[in-house]
Amino acid sequence: MVVEMRVEGLLFDPRSNMYILLLKELDSVRTLPIWIGKPEADSIALALGKVATPRPLTHDLIKNITDGLKVNITKIVITEIIDNTYYAFIYLNDGKKETLIDSRPSDAVAIALRVHVPIFVDESLLGTRTADELDEWLKNLRPEDFGNIM
Repeated sequence: MVVEMRVEGLLFDPRSNMYILLLKELDSVRTLPIWIGKPEADSIALALGKVATPRPLTHDLIKNITDGLKVNITKIVITEIIDNTYYAFIYLNDGKKETLIDSRPSDAVAIALRVHVPIFVDESLLGTRTADELDEWLKNLRPEDFGNIM
């Protein structure tokens, strides 16, 4: 079963020098933190701020390609975590069939924000951690707590 989420925000973790994409369940307190790189964080921040760039960035280019080919991105789903690495799919529909494209969650979210489609997470990935509990947890992290989480 999948749960619809929204982007709650981006946080910077100075200990790991990485960004944390914080997803929050609609109408609930459950959250999912995903550590991402700076380029993806920048792209997500631009989309959240509705900032137009003079030339298309990679995620804008993907939107332009799907628009040009008349293929709809219908949703993204973050499906699983294996060895501290999250996996996601971008769902495409050309009117005849649905195609799933393997993606990093950060790229999928950056695209979803540009094409205004829902973001889903497999419920098995969600605990009961709230944003306040996440904040407390982040304060107590040590560098050795980080694995390969991009």
